[in-house]
Amino acid sequence: MSATKKNIVHKKLSRDKSIAAYLSKRDFVDHGSHTDPVDGVLLVDTGYIKEQKVYCRLSCIFHYGPEDMEMIGQAFNRDLYVSTVQVYPPTGEQAKPLTKAQERLIRKIGDKALPFCFEFPNHLPCSVCLQPSANDPDKFCSVEFKVLAFCVSNLEEKIRKRSSVHLAIRKVQYAPDRTGPKPTAHISKHFLMSDQPLHLTASLNKEIYYHGEPISVDIEVNNNSNKDVKSVKVSVIQATNVVLYSNDTYVEEVAVEEADDQIASGSSFSKTYVLLPLMADNSNKHGIALDGRIKQEDTNLASSTIFKEGADRDVQGMLVSYVVRTSLLVPGMLGDLTASDVTVEVPFLLMHPCPENRKKTTLLLRMMRKLRQWMQKMMNDHSCALSSLADITCLFGAQLHMAAKRLIV
Repeated sequence: MSATKKNIVHKKLSRDKSIAAYLSKRDFVDHGSHTDPVDGVLLVDTGYIKEQKVYCRLSCIFHYGPEDMEMIGQAFNRDLYVSTVQVYPPTGEQAKPLTKAQERLIRKIGDKALPFCFEFPNHLPCSVCLQPSANDPDKFCSVEFKVLAFCVSNLEEKIRKRSSVHLAIRKVQYAPDRTGPKPTAHISKHFLMSDQPLHLTASLNKEIYYHGEPISVDIEVNNNSNKDVKSVKVSVIQATNVVLYSNDTYVEEVAVEEADDQIASGSSFSKTYVLLPLMADNSNKHGIALDGRIKQEDTNLASSTIFKEGADRDVQGMLVSYVVRTSLLVPGMLGDLTASDVTVEVPFLLMHPCPENRKKTTLLLRMMRKLRQWMQKMMNDHSCALSSLADITCLFGAQLHMAAKRLIV
């Protein structure tokens, strides 16, 4: 296995060493209109399997709880999709052209490697799982994908564990390349014995945020009521709806900022709060949705579910969504005992950036950092020909505009 990430080969060998499965990656991207094919190769010990046949299978499985549990006579596992192809001996059907990944694998492994390829149907969900509790580590809910290679005399025969091998894979989705309007929510709250309402507006600066990116929340309050606001709470809420099995809904705070910002009656208030939802801050919470796990590899909070038009809702297994919730605590006549909340929720998408866009963003940030360093140097240079901060600022803006244009294809 090469030390560089680009050349990593994922290999799994059956217990009896009759079959070895190879994949060049474990994450397959859903681009919206299509999904990357699952393209790998098998290396088969034909002398050992003799007259048996070798098959390869792609499965999408909805899983709830331990595999041996049953409830009302119904198993907790359900196949959302299964596709099986015969790899050896060849069936005589017209072979598909090798993908670049398969060509690299065959060059590495040898000409005896047998290629297999699966196309994802466009209606399948992405990989997702609920984080189990520490008390019940085996009880969890997930949508999983796996590639299974096995040898049998016919497909009606039971698959033997020692003559089979499976590789867990993930189906992931990147953020769409679109710029929608800035999400905003507004509420006017009327209180008893108050002639005028309290107005609360919360807004985000964009619709799509990337994992690990801070979320800026702008709030504006016009308190025309006769009530005082005691505190402000801003949080990121993850909601997961298990639509296939139980229709349960898990609602969890994944980031929160509580401030003792007080807003007196008859006054206005505006402030920007910054939240950062991270898996590391929620590692002990049961019911948090994660992007599907592969063994103990690190993962992150689940990406928002983009529901495709015409897709069966139940087949999605679990639906994940995010909102920023802003709440103002307004004490009542008996203080906190009768306090009420003024709350608005602003929906947004939390996803992974497309790798190409990530490279462009990284390059732009690097250019901006160099330009800032250059600007600071010019400002500290007393012999600089530029005589005013305004001149330097205009030049910095022009340079930044030129850098941004270079990244637009």
